[in-house]
Amino acid sequence: MDNVYVIGVGMIRFGKYADKTVKSMAHEALELALKDANLEKKHLNAAFVANSYWGIFSNQHSIKGQVILRATGIQGIPVTNVENACAGASTALYLSYMGIKAGMYDVVLALGSEKISSPDKMLSLQAYASSMDVENIEKNVQMYMELSKQLEGKLPADQLQSDGDRSIFMDAYAMGAKWHMMKFGTTQKQLAVIAAKNHWHASMNPLAQYQKSMTVEEVLNDRLVSYPLTRAMCAPVGDGAAAAILCSEAFLKKVSNTRPVKVRASVLASGTDRDMDAPDIGVRLSKQAYELAGLGAEDIDTAELHDATAYGELHQTEAMGFCKLGEGGIFAESNATKLGGKIPINTSGGLESRGHPVGASGLAQIYEEIVQLRGEAGKRQVQRARIALAENGGGFIGVEEAAMCINIFEKVG
Repeated sequence: MDNVYVIGVGMIRFGKYADKTVKSMAHEALELALKDANLEKKHLNAAFVANSYWGIFSNQHSIKGQVILRATGIQGIPVTNVENACAGASTALYLSYMGIKAGMYDVVLALGSEKISSPDKMLSLQAYASSMDVENIEKNVQMYMELSKQLEGKLPADQLQSDGDRSIFMDAYAMGAKWHMMKFGTTQKQLAVIAAKNHWHASMNPLAQYQKSMTVEEVLNDRLVSYPLTRAMCAPVGDGAAAAILCSEAFLKKVSNTRPVKVRASVLASGTDRDMDAPDIGVRLSKQAYELAGLGAEDIDTAELHDATAYGELHQTEAMGFCKLGEGGIFAESNATKLGGKIPINTSGGLESRGHPVGASGLAQIYEEIVQLRGEAGKRQVQRARIALAENGGGFIGVEEAAMCINIFEKVG
């Protein structure tokens, strides 16, 4: 089977765009990726298009990818619509990779576009609930609340109140953070260190939604969302699009003026029923990814991890094997995950600062890793980066993600 390469990436700056649509943002990202790959639309054999919430806001369901691409003149090729909550865009890349690996296609587009900002702020927040089991939403909420109360009884009583203006996912992450604090002694300050680091990284990223540095103290003093998470520790609501073009090794030999990056592994899994103490989806799936890539955690030079909150990054740092279980907070406090450290994580600013338009976020992570491996990241460049990992989780069922993708990339040459 052919090796698979990423030969083009493109994304727009994430933000809140009253004047942009899912289609217009997707078109921008597509054109940027084609230009980056030095290809034309006629070269594309297939497309996988990710979006999660367009139907909720504009009633566009069922044929989202075909609607997006037809207006660009891309017709006739196979177009597959991808919904996997926050992991939709990375799933689009996974499916592109699989199509090429299977010998079905030579050149494939993975595209993600999402518009979540809305004059109706509550509609934006409620959209996230569709990434859970809606028939059992009250049961899930009650589970999070009961677990949180049990954990809060073992934590300091100060500031345990929460802001009502938040999505249900913030409560899920807050529950996980409180569990980690109780079990391992992790502190709110360590979460603030992670968030401050990501805001600093984002200050060097012209495509980040937030581009202002924050100190640890500023993060801690920001508005409380759901204890121990403050607003600065949480991903913002926003809009955006990102794209990647993948090709086979056979096709790569036919073209020139490309800057390819090799896909060493691309894996996808769904969550399982488990309790808080059992190994979670990230632990299980990272083992698969490393085995497929023929690598270990120690070989990764930089990573983009799914940090819908600072606790998300802490947890995934442990799950990917970058540090021991329970030591994610200490690891971050040592500056190991900061640019210049042992393994820089979320050099883009992560979801917390780069932004998190759900259906595009996975490809934004991949955009960052491709740019890093090409040596084109400017002030936030990771020196001598050869291997990069992107982990992207989507939705929640029970106490873990409903879906997760892990992609590992290697510099060519």
